[in-house]
Amino acid sequence: MTPLEQFLIRAESVLSRVESLLPPAVEAINWDVPSVAYRWRRRNGRGTLQPITHSTRISLPDLYFVERQKGLLEQNTRQFIEGRPANNVLLTGARGTGKSSLIRACLNQFADSGLRLIEVDKNDLADLMDIGELIAPRPERFILYCDDLSFDEGDSSYKTLKSALDGSVAAQPDNMLIYATSNRRHLLPERMSDNAGYTQRDGDIHPGETVEEKISFSDRFGLWLSFYPFSQDEYLTIVAHWLRSFGCTDRQVEEARAEALQWALHRGSRSGRTAWQFARDFAGKHL
Repeated sequence: MTPLEQFLIRAESVLSRVESLLPPAVEAINWDVPSVAYRWRRRNGRGTLQPITHSTRISLPDLYFVERQKGLLEQNTRQFIEGRPANNVLLTGARGTGKSSLIRACLNQFADSGLRLIEVDKNDLADLMDIGELIAPRPERFILYCDDLSFDEGDSSYKTLKSALDGSVAAQPDNMLIYATSNRRHLLPERMSDNAGYTQRDGDIHPGETVEEKISFSDRFGLWLSFYPFSQDEYLTIVAHWLRSFGCTDRQVEEARAEALQWALHRGSRSGRTAWQFARDFAGKHL
């Protein structure tokens, strides 16, 4: 045995002893704590599922003017909790139009049927495999929820998600789906220089492949749902719904119309989120 081989054997032995002293990468979860939603967090170098004790109680009937998107996501989620094939979902479009709310409403709709949600920050996407191994033995069905997902130039964390969606040797657990929201349809930035690369002397030798990688990432989601800005009448209808849910009378709802339009003008957005925020402000002042 050569000196190099002896050194490698000793080094491997030392590394094995050190590894046995390190804490596990994933912290054990107390599943007896009742919760339908969790947040993935890293503490002291270990990942853990933190139960969310107070979650939004929004329901599917609370969401207006997204009937097509609502029907498709509800059907996909129903297939999932019933053990039938279902797709990972990407919800894209204008801000405040109900993307995140629709996912939370589906959770509330199917929580009694065993649906659970795990919120994962973009910076923790590298832990997707660990999360999958943690929940794979569980009887519940889990949605991994990534909100406001997008990636900057040079950000390589998207490769972990891309691999988890479709392409990894390790298959996605049967009891896990990924639902993501984004204001951009294509999650990676696309630049004019991507096209100019065809003529650049010192650019990418195969620029077409670079562009294809950026566009194809979104294709890994089996179901795309697009959301659009609301018209003035649609915005006012949503305002009225939330005002009535807070206990406002029909007369107060009518009186609030002008203020609601001014509120949207100042915010530069006629969205469901803007309507909700105005209704909270108006109801808090007048009830």
